[in-house]
Amino acid sequence: MRGRDGLFPLIAWLVVVCAVAGAQDGNQQFANLGDLKLQSGEVLRDCRIGYRTFGKLDATRSNTILFPTWAGGTTEQLSASIGPGKLADSSKYFVIAVDALSNGVSSSPSNSVIQPRMSFPKITIRDMVESQHRLLTEKLGIHHVMTVMGISMGGMQTFQWMVAYPDFMDKAIPIVGSPRLAAYDLVLWQAQIDSIMNDKAWNNGDYKESPARVSNAEFGALVLTTPQRYNAETTREKALQSLSAAKSDWAYDANNHIRQDQAMMALDVSEALGGSMEKAAASVRAKVLVVVALQDHTVTPAPAMEFGKWIRAELLTLNNECGHQLTSCENDRVVSAVSEFLQK
Repeated sequence: MRGRDGLFPLIAWLVVVCAVAGAQDGNQQFANLGDLKLQSGEVLRDCRIGYRTFGKLDATRSNTILFPTWAGGTTEQLSASIGPGKLADSSKYFVIAVDALSNGVSSSPSNSVIQPRMSFPKITIRDMVESQHRLLTEKLGIHHVMTVMGISMGGMQTFQWMVAYPDFMDKAIPIVGSPRLAAYDLVLWQAQIDSIMNDKAWNNGDYKESPARVSNAEFGALVLTTPQRYNAETTREKALQSLSAAKSDWAYDANNHIRQDQAMMALDVSEALGGSMEKAAASVRAKVLVVVALQDHTVTPAPAMEFGKWIRAELLTLNNECGHQLTSCENDRVVSAVSEFLQK
């Protein structure tokens, strides 16, 4: 017969195993959280979180990686970075990929029945983290993970995780993310919001077809990579053709876009600590690997690099023409660095 100290961990492990039992590796799953109180004091009604699991949880429950999505991204897209030999190696780790709020899969302006469209309340990165914390602790029975990692807005969520729940993870890996957006970044996201709201078709969020698709594609072309790389890969004719093709991008929803943009703009991991980044850094207990692209025009790297110095993080800086898309054209270097860090 097991003692109390040996029995409870076993029960907890069985709870997690049962929670994911029957779900095939990588299948879309959902968890209903009920009402989620937001930082603003408003309430997100009937909050539902989408997620996928990959790999197996070990008996010590010490091999979990939490992997939230980037802006506009889904766990279906994120799954391309999960698997043996990939960024999140599911042959070694139990990977939980989570759809961030307002991505069109988890609760969003586009799918909420009670709070549709612009009646969907403003959310923050902190609210995204809270929804994920409730998913793990209340629905999956996981109260500690090995690593939190993410790309772009996923990296922003990672920075927020390590400050909001410093004892929840052993390691954290923000990739092209930020603990608080720089001035350039704020202008970028505000310009994208303005391009949507100034489109007559937006109609205060009550549109028939999602507006500003072309302008969204234009912003992506301008900032996701560098001018040098874009010009090397795209002819003048193809550039204009690709923008025209954006009109048929039915996956894009303007209201979802607005709410996630606003969440990124509001990000400040030091807010609960009087606005002091030094205090926020002092609260971090995880070992951290910060990955930045020096020529990133989407999430400029200075805030992440500065925060990384304060917390004595390992820093991987990549200086090339890929810009924000470093995980697509520098994938091997990033995967190698992440794999080495996770094994330390």
